[in-house]
Amino acid sequence: MCGIVGYVGGQQAAPLVLEGLTRLEHRGYDSAGVAVLGTSGIKIAKQKGRVRDLGGTLPKRFQGRTGIGHTRWATHGPANDVNAHPHTDAKGLVAVVHNGIIDNAAALRQQLTDDGLDLASDTDTEVIAHLVAGSEQDTLEGKLIDALGRIEGTYGVAVMHADFPDRIVVARNGSPLIIGVGEKEMHVASDLAALVRYTTTVAHLDDGEMATITAAGFTTFTADRSSTHKAATTVDIDPAAYDAGEHDSFMHKEMLEQPTVAARVLRGRLDERFGTAHLGGLNMGARETRAIKRVKILGCGSAYYVGQMGASLIEELARIPADAEAASEFRYRNPIIEPDTLYVAVSQSGETIDTLLAVQEIQRKGGRCVGLINVVGSAIARECDGGIYLHAGPEVAVASTKALTNMFLGFALLALQLGRVRDLSIADGKRLIAGLNALPGQIEEILAKEDELSEIAIGLAGAESLFFIGRVRGFPVAREGAQKFKEISYRHAEAYQTSELKHGPLALISDEVPTIAIVPNDELADRNVAAMHEIAARRGPLLAVTHEGVDFGELDAVRIDVPANEPELDPILLTIPLQLLAYHAARHLGHDIDKPRNLAKSVTVE
Repeated sequence: MCGIVGYVGGQQAAPLVLEGLTRLEHRGYDSAGVAVLGTSGIKIAKQKGRVRDLGGTLPKRFQGRTGIGHTRWATHGPANDVNAHPHTDAKGLVAVVHNGIIDNAAALRQQLTDDGLDLASDTDTEVIAHLVAGSEQDTLEGKLIDALGRIEGTYGVAVMHADFPDRIVVARNGSPLIIGVGEKEMHVASDLAALVRYTTTVAHLDDGEMATITAAGFTTFTADRSSTHKAATTVDIDPAAYDAGEHDSFMHKEMLEQPTVAARVLRGRLDERFGTAHLGGLNMGARETRAIKRVKILGCGSAYYVGQMGASLIEELARIPADAEAASEFRYRNPIIEPDTLYVAVSQSGETIDTLLAVQEIQRKGGRCVGLINVVGSAIARECDGGIYLHAGPEVAVASTKALTNMFLGFALLALQLGRVRDLSIADGKRLIAGLNALPGQIEEILAKEDELSEIAIGLAGAESLFFIGRVRGFPVAREGAQKFKEISYRHAEAYQTSELKHGPLALISDEVPTIAIVPNDELADRNVAAMHEIAARRGPLLAVTHEGVDFGELDAVRIDVPANEPELDPILLTIPLQLLAYHAARHLGHDIDKPRNLAKSVTVE
């Protein structure tokens, strides 16, 4: 969840490191720091708060052509100046930045204290600096290998040492690190966003891999000092994608990009002649596809909720039992991994640690796992046996919008392909392709109602608590709507199946608790409307996201009509207004929409 940036070259490191850290602010953090290595040794500046505040307090003579920086999201110890990274050893010869969790940090801290060292911080990271400094190896690479040999846990780590001023040594185990290749200069970062302004030639480290970075280039190796000969590749990305432009937030920009990115993920994947989808990245032939007996979808947060939508699509279209589960819980229940089950890992970043660990559990037990991933070269993408690349482009805002939409479309493509190798008729296949082709234009229609939705959102912003309800296809839509509202507006929002209202939640209905009902024009519309009448009878304010043909009779409810598509595809259209409601409620309340408190874009710690 934290951010790492490093630089070695002919320029002053501090401005470049600070700029990189600014571009990682979307990952979530509560303190920031930078260390530079120059002729007078290592200098460090760090403090609680924003990167811009840190930049304004740097000493005038804060110089060095080698530097590392960090944005910290507190795990061990509160957010304060002392716990901010980088951390040093007792003599100030070593500087370390670290993402991840050291599981045996308490034991290591005790050992260091017993050896007579005074630890300055509450963090797990500080032990790395002391272990590196205490190693008797004669190279920085050897010192870091020694230190990591005593550590249990996950890490992306970058280390500088005053005795080795020409280099940064980095290592990865469960937390991403990317090397950026420049002209007589090198960069390292935990996220591509920090690099694209300077280079698009990069190398992704794998777990268990280390690298030495100097101005002349980089070498990669393992803890036994075997070379891994990692080669850099060029990524196709526009640096402007990380610029909000005329928009007041990345979330707003990314919501409005949804028609474009939805069309992009469908392009070249629909076969109208045979009414099917072509997903070559799955690396599965028709016979293998037909042998699948069950689908299990794994994701966290919004990826989990869209996974529930995907499971419904797969069951309806392919008639294969399918369900979604929170990846964070999956491996802890010792899951039974079945050879005829297709496991699908869903993650925007491709680095979500809970999902990555679930994938690794599946792989250890011989299961087949494919990914729905938005970041090429990410850890989950590399671990999976195949996958569907989402083509949403960089998503910076913590609250996922365009990536979530493309996840749904990825599931629709998967369900269509699975269905057509089974019993889904060519007529139904063509029906769904027509619906998919219509979606980008329909999303644009909904986004055009932004002004109307903004007024509704302002009314919702005053509520301290809200209910979101839906049935069957509508329930994961309600869950995603509640997620969006709570994470950026900070209002309590809960989602329930509409059918469960009488089994507890109805006790909380009052004139101070609005209910947002998801009411598609399907076979359950009458049941949903009846439930809304029960809420109205208890003076609960009502808002319905629905279709034009649904008749509410005399019911007093605010109504948001969305275009109707094929019933299987309607959930994503019902989701779009909920994004806008959450965004405008948060904006009215004056919150930092792109960087909601306590949250991060890429969750790389358990």
